[in-house]
Amino acid sequence: MRTGPARPPNRGGTITTTRVLIVDDEILVRSGLGLIVGSAPDLEVVGDCSGGQTEEYVRRLRPHVVLLDIRMPDLDGISVLRRLRALPDPPAVAMLTTFDTDEYIGTALRAGASGFLLKDTAPDQLVHAVRVLAAGGNILSPTVTRTVIGGYVDGGGPDAEASSLARTLTGRELDVLALLGEGLSNAEIADRLFLGTGTVKDHISAILGKLGAANRVQAAVIAHRAGLVRPKPNDGA
Repeated sequence: MRTGPARPPNRGGTITTTRVLIVDDEILVRSGLGLIVGSAPDLEVVGDCSGGQTEEYVRRLRPHVVLLDIRMPDLDGISVLRRLRALPDPPAVAMLTTFDTDEYIGTALRAGASGFLLKDTAPDQLVHAVRVLAAGGNILSPTVTRTVIGGYVDGGGPDAEASSLARTLTGRELDVLALLGEGLSNAEIADRLFLGTGTVKDHISAILGKLGAANRVQAAVIAHRAGLVRPKPNDGA
């Protein structure tokens, strides 16, 4: 018997709908996000709720992706995230925040969040983010990236500890880690490196184990700290 949400198949397989749950204490925010996400033909908003109802909704509706407000009065997003991460086969969780300097972002990263998005993210970027999360990728809103990776972990050059961890990886694992650090999904990494998605998944499992990372976002942070990810032209200071 299945104990968690079935993952949507990789691109190239049978197309199925990605199930999305939206969690926010404000009904208008939930409604607005629901309209945007639900407008995509391959995405389905299976429900929306406040923080305290999340675990019940996830168990019952089995979403693939949860968009979770990081600040809620009844039960804060970090507590909800920890409960979801403890479930068998938990959904991918992207934290929603109003501020790109939210002090809870670092805590959410350590708790296992798969992504961070500002609530005013453009509709097309929000839809893209949900698709990437469903495919196993990690998402950082461009304006949050500096806080999560730049301000939170980078110290003006490759970090010695991260570089030491990276040296435990094989050459191919380093290639995969660098692309993971760019936020690519398994399918996108496979396309870039001419590998099968199953092979990429195996590499990522090995990478997480060697790095001691709980999830892809933490591994991506290590990739940046180790200097494996080249800054994009518009990422500049």
